Amino acid sequence: MELSRIREPQDLRMLDQAELDDLAGEIRDFIVRAVAETGGHLGSNLGVVELTLALHRVFDSPTDAILWDTGHQAYVHKIVTGRQAGFEHLRQAGGLSGYPNREESAHDFIENSHASTVLSYAYGLAVARDAGTDHHRHIVAVIGDGSLTGGMAYEALNNIGHARKRVIIVLNDNGRSYAPTISNLVAGPVQADPDMADHPSLPQRITTRLSQSLTSIRQNPVYVRRQRKLEHFLHDLPYVGPHAEKGLEAIKAAVREFLQPPSFFEALGVRYIGPVDGHDIAEMERTFTNAIELSAEGPIIIHAVTQKGKGYSPAEDDDEKHLHDAPVFDPAIGPPKAVPTGYTQAFAEAVIKEAEADSRVVALTAAMPGPTGLIPFQARFPERFFDVGIAEQHAVTGAAGMALGGLRPVVAIYSTFLNRGWDQVVYDVALHRLPVVFCIDRAGITGDNGPSHHGVYDLALLAKVPGMRVLAPSSAQDLQVMLHDALTLCEDGPVAIRYPNGAARQVGEHDVGIGLSAHALRTGDGSVCILAVGRLVSNALKAAEQLAERGVDCTVWDVRSCAPLDEAMLDDAARHPLVVTCEDGVRDGGIGMTIADRLVDLRPACHVEVLGLPTRFIPQGKVDHILAGLGLDAAGIVATVLANR
Repeated sequence: MELSRIREPQDLRMLDQAELDDLAGEIRDFIVRAVAETGGHLGSNLGVVELTLALHRVFDSPTDAILWDTGHQAYVHKIVTGRQAGFEHLRQAGGLSGYPNREESAHDFIENSHASTVLSYAYGLAVARDAGTDHHRHIVAVIGDGSLTGGMAYEALNNIGHARKRVIIVLNDNGRSYAPTISNLVAGPVQADPDMADHPSLPQRITTRLSQSLTSIRQNPVYVRRQRKLEHFLHDLPYVGPHAEKGLEAIKAAVREFLQPPSFFEALGVRYIGPVDGHDIAEMERTFTNAIELSAEGPIIIHAVTQKGKGYSPAEDDDEKHLHDAPVFDPAIGPPKAVPTGYTQAFAEAVIKEAEADSRVVALTAAMPGPTGLIPFQARFPERFFDVGIAEQHAVTGAAGMALGGLRPVVAIYSTFLNRGWDQVVYDVALHRLPVVFCIDRAGITGDNGPSHHGVYDLALLAKVPGMRVLAPSSAQDLQVMLHDALTLCEDGPVAIRYPNGAARQVGEHDVGIGLSAHALRTGDGSVCILAVGRLVSNALKAAEQLAERGVDCTVWDVRSCAPLDEAMLDDAARHPLVVTCEDGVRDGGIGMTIADRLVDLRPACHVEVLGLPTRFIPQGKVDHILAGLGLDAAGIVATVLANR
């Protein structure tokens, strides 16, 4: 068992090629078993096994900084840096994080779980190193082709190339983000024409051989040094020197453009090598070793082609996402096919129904068609579905442009990722009062992915945007009504509907609210009123039942419309001496605080207790456990009422 011998990266350097191949297989088996027990990111990690081993054999972490973009691909990195035992509690409360974590290991430099950021980190670290305040020898940034669809990556790439910073960039190209990558820049493991696979044409064979040869030559430091001498010689020729040098560059550029389209990088000042086989450890090691010497002249990008889910047939055969993520499953047969559930399923059904009734309705997502429930919409209306890649800012402003042109765009996005398009929501959509509907999935506490994925800011932020209507359904049926109403309400400006992941409360079709009205669910004796938002309506109703057993008869309102607030609800709540508000968003500046201000204006004697999430990063754990720990379950609401009567 080679894996049992690996406690730190240096141990990898004691293995020969055959042992490395055995180790790669063991690591894949280990990851499948671990994720089957706890759930987690599977396909992305199966695809980077050899690449990670090569990185840690060539570079000396943590003396060299290895940075991971979208850190869910760092499981192998964790395994070879001494954290094998921690996988027993992967993504569990108090256990190993599913992403790089600075508190876990000196080998983790950034706690990165949002895409397209690593090149900016690398640029900043390179500046600090060159200023003498950081002592890393080499800075290596691993970024996927999906992450390279985000605009921030190009901004950083432009700075790195312009400043000629010594950064080594590894482009892990598997043709995927969550879904297939939306980009023409990188190829990924594209399948060849089956009719030509065994009989490539003579031009194809020549082009492939030339491309491979050119890659080998251009990553050879001896060639690079001789090339520089030739360039200097031509430049110094009397009279014709500058013209001769430009002529050489033109010839080289033409060859690169024909054989290697990603020469785009070199136009930004970043030397390009590739593509190379990301599953060939020896080839990757040679490439990394040469890159170290080549990087002395400036940044270099190594284009490694990998296969997401490699080595595990259920992942390789998953056309939608190559088991990008997986719940607990039987490793012998693999996870069941992912399908939308709960609120996401309700949205998936509702958006198709609305599109069937209104040809102006279009749907947008930022590389998340499956998780947001848009795959059925894509199948039904392919010409009205737009996946823009990991580019949330572009998605929002693109939707603004569609709205300006007469369409009715529905933007399906996670709450935590909507943060990335905040400026665009405010100034490109709301300022123009455009008819855009934001359907915000994974709002509130999300669970196992930890602080970067909890959707805790959307309520407090969106409610402050002038003209924005913010709705929070408490049932699957209410979500469907809200989407229908939103496509009418949006004629006066944008509407946001925010809802959690997981199971959805089910009610009768007539037991829902309408428009911007709150919904009275229970009428009490006038002593206590509970105003609950979204998912917490269920906990509020349970609390009311428990309080009734203790002789406290509560009124319960489903707030529904968080902005604007329903005046009838506020008037009724103000009649009660005690009001308790409940929301799964940040308490400071949240909806409850706004309600409290309004109620005090209506009746100064009214006492309001505001329950919400604290202003701190909330670690990973099961949703119900986290809510209970924060006093947002039924027991917590009961305790608050009893303590303030």
